[in-house]
Amino acid sequence: MDDLNAKAARDRKIRHTVEIVVLIILFFCFIFPFILVIINVFKVKADITTNPLSLIGEHGFTLKNFPEAMEKMNFWRSFGNSMIVTVSATVLTILFASMTAYVIVRNNWKACGALFGLMIASMVIPFQVLMIPLVSLYGGVLGVLNHRATLVFMHVGFSLSMATFMFHGAIRTNVPIALEEAATIDGCTKWQTYWRIVFPLLKPTIATVAIIDAMAFWNDYLLPSLVLGRKELYTIPIATQIFYGTYSTDIGLVMAALLLAMLPILILYLFMQRYIVEGVTAGAVK
Repeated sequence: MDDLNAKAARDRKIRHTVEIVVLIILFFCFIFPFILVIINVFKVKADITTNPLSLIGEHGFTLKNFPEAMEKMNFWRSFGNSMIVTVSATVLTILFASMTAYVIVRNNWKACGALFGLMIASMVIPFQVLMIPLVSLYGGVLGVLNHRATLVFMHVGFSLSMATFMFHGAIRTNVPIALEEAATIDGCTKWQTYWRIVFPLLKPTIATVAIIDAMAFWNDYLLPSLVLGRKELYTIPIATQIFYGTYSTDIGLVMAALLLAMLPILILYLFMQRYIVEGVTAGAVK
């Protein structure tokens, strides 16, 4: 019996070691492109082309890629455009999705069930199916392209279904109806109950939706490239295209631009990452 227990313990230890090794290998496979950006952003173009895996190139350590990239892509203007679009779309998505989910959860109307079903069904429709009709309608018929507000409106529309789904599960399982009944007895209106009782209890889900949507909006290239045609409206992902020439590409400037584009959203993620698991599992069965 002791031999069997020892063998089982040994097998578990071996399996655990193998799992750790596999996870480490997968981690380095995923992180390798980011490491390449970090080590090559401080090299000149010739050193990157010659030996991209070396820590320091033959021409030594350089910082000139950053100011040159910022000047060519007009970084601060593009950064401002990205901030306006990302913050506006994220805030509106959180507000509209949480209020929609609250109405659906707390009312047994057939219209609420039908609306929620349609929102869930819309999540399976690829954006590529809609982009040509979308541009034709908003550009050819309505003539509202080349506006940041149009891009914000589209971002909110495409992200609302997933956010509502997440808030729906969080409200159903984590917001007791007794709290709302107590607030009603104390004289709170539905609006006051939502803002003072329900919304504060949704902080983990709010943080999760904010991270997921902010990353998606900040890094999105396809939709802004369809909506924004004027250079003064370019977001950072579109502005980085200036470094890709027809016959040659300055890899050092591309690396610097990519790193500058990643930093804001990376900082946001580091500050709010502890809410992700809690928010994603907020709607799980206890």
